[in-house]
Amino acid sequence: MIANPMVEVSIVICTRNRANQLQAALDALAGIRTEHVWEAVILDNGSTDHTEAVIASYASKDPRFHPAREEQPGLGAARDTAWRKASGKIVSFTDDDCYVAEDYVDRIVEAFGERPQAGYLGGRILLHDPSDAPVTIMTNTDPFDMPSRSFIAPGVLHGANLSFRREALEAIGGVSRDMGAGTPFPCEDVDAVASASWSGFDGGYDPRPTVSHHHGRKLADVAGLRAGYDAGRAAFYAKFIARPESRGAYFGGFIRRPLGKTVQENLASAWRVGRFGTRYLRQNGKWAAIPLFLFALGLQGTISVLRFARNRVRRLFASGASDG
Repeated sequence: MIANPMVEVSIVICTRNRANQLQAALDALAGIRTEHVWEAVILDNGSTDHTEAVIASYASKDPRFHPAREEQPGLGAARDTAWRKASGKIVSFTDDDCYVAEDYVDRIVEAFGERPQAGYLGGRILLHDPSDAPVTIMTNTDPFDMPSRSFIAPGVLHGANLSFRREALEAIGGVSRDMGAGTPFPCEDVDAVASASWSGFDGGYDPRPTVSHHHGRKLADVAGLRAGYDAGRAAFYAKFIARPESRGAYFGGFIRRPLGKTVQENLASAWRVGRFGTRYLRQNGKWAAIPLFLFALGLQGTISVLRFARNRVRRLFASGASDG
């Protein structure tokens, strides 16, 4: 859809078979207070429950709510279809288990207005239920900038509160349809951010646009969640190591970042990263990049083991010194 100069912000929520959860998210959208013109694109990603009826009900009551549908499963495909149906100058992605603040649109407009060169901005994500595990949140209260054509680590911004100027999404060809939750590679958010960065757009983080994340995951769910993240970041690193223009930054960034907090965690993550990274490269015909990616993974493992060993020696010396 061609941008409507009157619509300043398009909020995008993609959902699949979560009709009851979705209603609370849409209630939060309906509670937005602002003088700015905004809309919401609510996309049903092939649901088989009553999600479609929930979306239709809200759209019938509020002309700012626009229903959409995408049958190809996966958050990347869903978000790619949804933003193309939006008409705002800024496209803000959030999730069906997130509740935007009343001043969300005002703060989005304010943040981008203060950063005319920014193609993307992440916002603050609070934990809605204190009994949930403190994951997939972003509570920093200090803003920071992310210069173009630089290394961007997975997790530095989150797709639950992530906004783009429309021209940035157009420049990168949209959201990668083979990535995201519901695919083997859940990383469509950081992939879009890095793609925008390497297309010449600055970006950053601003804590003012805020959502509360009601994700429902408990501590027992965290291990499985991290395993999924390993698959996503494997594809992400493999993709940007394979690209000539970003290869140096991502090769260096990858080998310096530990994949786990212990040697055992690092080895388990390395196995998953190797498996899914090579799978992504094969799937996209990037066979020539596989040896380089595996070489980087080997270096990363070696550096991590040496780092763990160094830290252990330091702790032993510190313990001996305190005993003496």
